Amino acid sequence: MPLSYRKSKLRRRSRVIGWSWRLWKPRIVFWLGAIAIGVVSVGFAAAADEAQTLFRALNASSRFGYLIPLALTPSGFLLCALLSMKLFPNAQGSGIPQAIAARHLEDADARHGLLSLKLAAGKILLTVIGLFCGASIGREGPTVQVGASIMLASGRIGGMAQARGLILAGSAAGIAAAFNTPLAGIVFAIEEMSRTFQSRANGLVLTAVILSGLAAMGLVGSYTYFGESMVSATTPRDWVAVVLCGVVGGALGAAFSRCALAASRRIRLWAHPDPFRRMLALAAACGLAVAVIGIATGGQTFGTGYEESQRVLAGEPLSPMFFIAKLGSTFLSMVSGIPGGIFAPSLSVGVGLGGTIGSMLGASIGLSAILGMAGYFAGVVQAPMTAFVIIIEMTGNHEAVLPIMAASMIGYVTSRLVSPEPLYHGLSRAFIAQAIRQRRNVVRADEHLATSRQHG
Repeated sequence: MPLSYRKSKLRRRSRVIGWSWRLWKPRIVFWLGAIAIGVVSVGFAAAADEAQTLFRALNASSRFGYLIPLALTPSGFLLCALLSMKLFPNAQGSGIPQAIAARHLEDADARHGLLSLKLAAGKILLTVIGLFCGASIGREGPTVQVGASIMLASGRIGGMAQARGLILAGSAAGIAAAFNTPLAGIVFAIEEMSRTFQSRANGLVLTAVILSGLAAMGLVGSYTYFGESMVSATTPRDWVAVVLCGVVGGALGAAFSRCALAASRRIRLWAHPDPFRRMLALAAACGLAVAVIGIATGGQTFGTGYEESQRVLAGEPLSPMFFIAKLGSTFLSMVSGIPGGIFAPSLSVGVGLGGTIGSMLGASIGLSAILGMAGYFAGVVQAPMTAFVIIIEMTGNHEAVLPIMAASMIGYVTSRLVSPEPLYHGLSRAFIAQAIRQRRNVVRADEHLATSRQHG
């Protein structure tokens, strides 16, 4: 073949690739989807913060403020459970298990049942309602489901067939935009969502994280979630705190994970005869218990626990009862079945645990709070790289990188000894099984209809 002919063919191919709308449409839609995740995440964060502020203001405005949670929290839990079952099925809980389950499903309709724009809207609405009612939940896990839903919808509009890669990219973008932690979003996608390194999805994940992060930064600017922290391990007691926060935090996180998985299985069996009424009753009972715990702690366990965490990270000690009560209210909020994540509440539990250990040892309370956060969070999600990367980015602390990494790894190893099954992946199995059952029912119905027509 002549050289001039090959050059001419190459130029024609370059023009086709460079200007063909058919080739550029998927990329443009994908980019717009990633930007939308950043914008939606910022709006979600603002609504969630405003909901918590209104709840606290409502309690403070009355002489008998403790009576308000007793009425508002159980009724709010009841409303969220009712709406999630009637209008937004599969919106309950964190949202991360749904995204993991969707990646394992081959059927597009089954994936759509777990990740859709309707579910994303319902997830945001019900999480905000839950925070307004004092539930111990966070918006970060739900943002994963929202991000994955937006990205999957973008893929359908743009004609992209990489459903698993799109879910991975949307989940990473959601975490990155929710915490303003781009590196943690990437690590979360690799370590927690896929549990493997997929080179083909690298470009999707990286592009989605960059664009969603830029969109969020353009709206709220660059910030550190918990503010800047410069504490470091300077004494032998600080290094003892590293070990204790890792061991105790990992064991406590594993216990939470194991109990949550066991409770979710027992609740499904208990609710099976009459799931609608029984789940509503459970939600109301859990809401009442969360209200009682919140009142007993002076309101410290309501919401995400962000303000309490900031005080401990600044070196202000809290009562040891804080992390115990926060753990209980987070567990109750999770098993109630209402939409809401455990990321932020888990970080608050870890901060309280670490601060308590630091006070007992006479070590730095601020450093111990960060270490407790790393150990406990790694114990809950069993993703040590995600734990230490997200905590370093959230606190801006580069002085204590090695202690944070060590606490995360110790917490992970301890957690694996106590609870071999990761929390999110264990919870995702129920959604996978449900999707398989629904698919089988559809196939059987189609076969029955075909048989009836043949004999008819």
